[in-house]
Amino acid sequence: MILQTNVKLNFGLNVIRKRPDGYHDIETLFVPCHEFGDTLEVITGDDYSRTSASLFGRYGSVAQGISEDGKLMISIARDGGIDWDPLKDLCAKAYYLLAEDFKLPPVKIFLEKTAPVGAGLGGGSADAAFTLKALNDICTLGLSNERLSEYASRLGSDCAFFIWNRPMFGTGRGEILEPFDLDLSGYEVKVLVPEGISVSTKEAYDGIITRCSMGLKDALKQPVEEWKGLVVNDFETTVFKKHPELAAVKRSLYDSGAVYAAMSGSGSAVFAMYRK
Repeated sequence: MILQTNVKLNFGLNVIRKRPDGYHDIETLFVPCHEFGDTLEVITGDDYSRTSASLFGRYGSVAQGISEDGKLMISIARDGGIDWDPLKDLCAKAYYLLAEDFKLPPVKIFLEKTAPVGAGLGGGSADAAFTLKALNDICTLGLSNERLSEYASRLGSDCAFFIWNRPMFGTGRGEILEPFDLDLSGYEVKVLVPEGISVSTKEAYDGIITRCSMGLKDALKQPVEEWKGLVVNDFETTVFKKHPELAAVKRSLYDSGAVYAAMSGSGSAVFAMYRK
């Protein structure tokens, strides 16, 4: 099974409070973005001759990991190489998570990463969620989206969104989701990912000021032209201080005629909306 993943944009992100477990309660609107994505292939059984591993042909080397029991083989390719253990990738963790509750057959995963890393677009979370969905289908586990969402939320705060992959309002850590009606048919969305800037979630939270109130949902119900200054991403306060070039990118998007511009998630991606 070959899947093309996508990423997400955060339309507003308010950090409400720090929780006793060390996480933060937030509110945000997750929106699918198909401008970037990875190619994921998941196959089962011992016969790996059916794979399209040729999609890795343009890479000089591919990082590969094989579990101790030999039941999972994962290969990851990316321009610039892979600087993490494939067996610790979220795709592998998705397999291990389901293997705790189900007897899974041997699985081989190919992942070609082209979505930006460290850009606040959730590319890794999408890979994990799509792996869960692929395993559910090819192993005929019969899991509903609700169950898959529960598994995904254990992998990462925004993983559950990619199970549904439609505009969803997120609260809690981001894993508590409810559908949100959003009509963007009159707008064009442009996403910029500045080269050489990668922002970790830890860095974004460093020095964050919580707002102790919730109001993003009401703000999002206003016309898009009124979102500027109303629908905000609280991470911009901390990230723009450390990376002023991102603030400059946002200003340039407004100068180019955008009706709304913001950083996505913890950054570094910045997106803008233009009237068609």
